[in-house]
Amino acid sequence: MNLYDYITPQSGEDFTTLLSHKNIKINRIVSSDNVKTVEYSQKEDEWVVLLQGKATLLLHGKELILTEGETLFIPARTTHRILKTDKNTLWLTIHIS
Repeated sequence: MNLYDYITPQSGEDFTTLLSHKNIKINRIVSSDNVKTVEYSQKEDEWVVLLQGKATLLLHGKELILTEGETLFIPARTTHRILKTDKNTLWLTIHIS
């Protein structure tokens, strides 16, 4: 599979599980420029790398802007939201339980 072989959704985000093995789950997420501001609070730790584009998140009550190549660790049960993304924003997320 090629990480860059995808179609950007018209709205929202497209989630693809690339690997699920033991306590690790790796996802590719492709975001449109029209995302819903859903509140997330996962039961597992999450490490995120933004491969392409730009995203604004709300984490610990503060806005955080991620740009290409930046990474972020989100501990389990940490409430966060995606506020805004550029069209074709590409994420790689690793969930560790």
